[in-house]
Amino acid sequence: MKNKSLLLILTLAFVLQGYAQKQEDMRQTLEYLASPELGGRFPGSAGDTLASEFITGKLRGMKLKRVLKEKKRKGYYHDFSYGKTEQTTTHNIIAVLPGKDKQLRNEFIVVGSHYDHLGMGGQGSGSRRPDTLAVHPGADDNASGDAVVLELAKYFKKVGSKRSIIFAFFGAEEQGLIGSKKFVEWMKQGDAKRRNLPKDIKGIVAMVNLDMVGRMRDQALSVSGTGTSSEFKAMAEKAAEQTKVHVTCTPDGFGPSDQASFVAVDIPVLYLTTGGHMEYHTPADVPATINYDGMQLTLDYTRELVTQLANLPKAPDFINVPSSNTMTHANFKVTLGLMPDVTGASATPGLRADIVVAGKPAHKAGLRSGDVIQEIDGKPVKDINEYMERLSELQAGTTIPVKVLRGDEVIVFQVELAPAKK
Repeated sequence: MKNKSLLLILTLAFVLQGYAQKQEDMRQTLEYLASPELGGRFPGSAGDTLASEFITGKLRGMKLKRVLKEKKRKGYYHDFSYGKTEQTTTHNIIAVLPGKDKQLRNEFIVVGSHYDHLGMGGQGSGSRRPDTLAVHPGADDNASGDAVVLELAKYFKKVGSKRSIIFAFFGAEEQGLIGSKKFVEWMKQGDAKRRNLPKDIKGIVAMVNLDMVGRMRDQALSVSGTGTSSEFKAMAEKAAEQTKVHVTCTPDGFGPSDQASFVAVDIPVLYLTTGGHMEYHTPADVPATINYDGMQLTLDYTRELVTQLANLPKAPDFINVPSSNTMTHANFKVTLGLMPDVTGASATPGLRADIVVAGKPAHKAGLRSGDVIQEIDGKPVKDINEYMERLSELQAGTTIPVKVLRGDEVIVFQVELAPAKK
């Protein structure tokens, strides 16, 4: 009996030590990518080069396969130029783990994240503080995703996979998903220099994208694209049950990140994020704000999800799910000027306002970041879908009541609606 107890204690200690090491590895990766030395990782910059060399060094150390005949780090680079004059050059960083199953190894899963960010910010950069020129570290956006993908690569290199896995770190995502679009175009074309990749785009059977996964709250994770294959919702929920993560599933895959480039060419996708926050696209998105325990949960969850994908007896089917425009105002005449919580992490009924933008209608009326919206114009709001439905019913120039929960206090604000920008 004593021997069994000792074995249990030693096993538990070994598991905890492994968890601690993974977190430390993710922390070191994130802190380097989000360090001032890299200057915000703007595509084509010196910081972009340093980030690329760091990531490729990790991939080489795992002995993952190169995708071009060039040796060393260049073999992992898929170079491309972009911009009005095609003068800015950067790259995607791609590595492959060949599958172990003789039949399934010809089917590929892409597991990806973007590694670029906004550099020094400024006008037209996408910064939420465009008048401030300062390093935008991008700790959550998206050094967090990069750190998790590197740990996933390390795990699957160790245990193997029936299907082949492409580990992708996309460049120039912040400029309009350019890197992932260029990768999809490349996969459609023949290239004699290409190696270890499918012959064409049809060889890619699924894509899993991680973008902003460093700020988990209440063990909650948003998973979009669960309707793009008939098996995905059940898989997402099974992984949640196994890892004790609370997931909010959204059927379509057209969220504002790289998976949209894949779903646009009929590849089923899953997009994981822990949602927005006040530091998003500002110089304050720094490593000190990161929830590393939450990143560990995201790693565990994604590992289970990819394992299920890798072991499916048949490639997942594709279902064309129309965009719900969850993160845009494309179908709305009005805006409240806030970023809602897409993870559904609020412990109380309603939808939390993650970011209330200064000077916009909600802020002018008195709403604050963290308020939980329960009603708009007298109609209930219990989740992101009802929130978007309420916005679609409203007209600019009108004033409507918005009921929120702030702590234990219920407050009704009168919000004058502004027209949404097209």
